[in-house]
Amino acid sequence: MSKTVKIKNIVIGGGAPIAVQSMTNTDTLDTSATAEQLTRLQNAGCDIARLAVSSDAEVEACKPLIGKFDMPLVADIQFDYRIAVKCCEIGFDKIRFNPGNIGDESKVKRVVDACKMHGVPIRIGVNTGSLEKELLGVEKSAALVESALKHVRILEKYGFNDIVISVKSSNVKTMVDAYRKLAAQVDYPLHLGVTESGTGERGVVRSAIGIGALLLDGIGDTVRVSLSGDPVNEVYAAKTVLQEVGADKNYCEIISCPTCSRCKYDLKSIVDKLKAETEHIHKPVKVAVMGCVVNGPGEAADADFGVAGGGNGKAALFVKGKVISTITTDEIVPTLLRLINEKING
Repeated sequence: MSKTVKIKNIVIGGGAPIAVQSMTNTDTLDTSATAEQLTRLQNAGCDIARLAVSSDAEVEACKPLIGKFDMPLVADIQFDYRIAVKCCEIGFDKIRFNPGNIGDESKVKRVVDACKMHGVPIRIGVNTGSLEKELLGVEKSAALVESALKHVRILEKYGFNDIVISVKSSNVKTMVDAYRKLAAQVDYPLHLGVTESGTGERGVVRSAIGIGALLLDGIGDTVRVSLSGDPVNEVYAAKTVLQEVGADKNYCEIISCPTCSRCKYDLKSIVDKLKAETEHIHKPVKVAVMGCVVNGPGEAADADFGVAGGGNGKAALFVKGKVISTITTDEIVPTLLRLINEKING
């Protein structure tokens, strides 16, 4: 189990719930637009939000945002260690930087000193685009780990242990290999992500494979699904990944069969209606909508309740795999919603 690191009101590591992160893509100088996007991220369920801060002007633009949100705010620093120091001073809750970009050890020490003074954790964020020149010929996953450990040792040298680590790549296998190697060598919390994963369905799938594989291995304490476009979509995608790997059970899980010629009713429209009506639920409940009674109840025996189509406008209603009654297909949605509400309110 990893160590714990506290970031404002969020604890990561040590078996704490896996935190969902995202990052604003507004102009940091536009405080109003950034505040609006942070509000949307928080409302979507984002646990930790990161902002790119690259200049003194952007530091000033961030000042009105500090303390305005329940979720911790993280300053993302690329090159200038002085900006990292200033972000600590104005009240950012965490600093993230690419060690290969920030300069020599004396500059890293300046950041460490500021973080110690203000109680600010550091995420060492290494990715394949920020590797030191001497590591460019090394196998990518090994190089990511070597770079991260080099900078962990620097922080430890100066008595700093409030550390989170990420070793990201846009190549899923490289990313997975790197995290597995890193997890075998450190007990610091790990932030998971496939960097630059792309847009839409492919970006979500790429991230889900990499992040999901590691979470199923028991590796990872916080995640970001990095998608081009509206960052709120990153939050929804990450929350779905956490649900599918079993890290978050507090939702209404709806399973449905892919259907075949035995299915004699409009299963998809029923599933769509149920999903729309249960999005607000944050308690564990599992519902099955199956195409027929041949295998449906047995295949969904672990569902709290569900239905299986029987033809002629009828469906079998079952609880824990046992058929208890027959209802019409028009009754499926209201009947299942009633049962769902009884379970979560009972």
